[in-house]
Amino acid sequence: MGRRASEVEEAFDAAERAGRILSEAFMYRHNPQTKRLRQLLDGGAIGDLRVVRACFSFALFDESNIRLRPDLEGGSLMDVGCYCVNGSRLLAGEPELAFGQQFVGPSGTDWVFTGSLRFSGDVFGLFDCGTALPLRDELEAIGEEGSIFLDDPWHARAPVIEVRRDGGAERIELEPTDSYRLELENVSDAIRGEAELVLGRDDAVGNAHALEALAASAEQGAPVRL
Repeated sequence: MGRRASEVEEAFDAAERAGRILSEAFMYRHNPQTKRLRQLLDGGAIGDLRVVRACFSFALFDESNIRLRPDLEGGSLMDVGCYCVNGSRLLAGEPELAFGQQFVGPSGTDWVFTGSLRFSGDVFGLFDCGTALPLRDELEAIGEEGSIFLDDPWHARAPVIEVRRDGGAERIELEPTDSYRLELENVSDAIRGEAELVLGRDDAVGNAHALEALAASAEQGAPVRL
């Protein structure tokens, strides 16, 4: 929703004053694949979580594209890296330390961004994102007894979860579901007072805090504590 937590807070304050519903549009959070991933992790499928690895990238070199406009805070971190950060937070909680590095392209936006996050309980998050890289999207939770791997975590066009343990892999195939429809249904239900938002203020502000710290770290060349 934004790379500065204070601005995200202001947006939610404005929505509340106007009697409106506001929710960040991470469609993947509504998909059954994501919910199944969380269930597997909570159920101890891979033991204690230690590392979350994520990536999201594609190739875009048209500098007139809105995604590459620095005046609108374009760039890979805000366009696709925000998914990696959100997925890491979903699995590991709120980060305590952030370290970011970036390659800034001719457009003035980050064309490649890599990030490292440290969470409580000695859990680590590693991600890379880019607007000048091949098409890639992955999410993996790595525990002391195995890992859970998603090859298409964000769009979930053909949702498959691999649980890798003891040198083997169990494939869990799920029915494709329109994440955007589920997202809109949740917001509609919340407007009618029939359901809680899947993604409300706390999650949006938490993501903004992490993005803000990562961006500051990349600019300063040093880790930033949250």
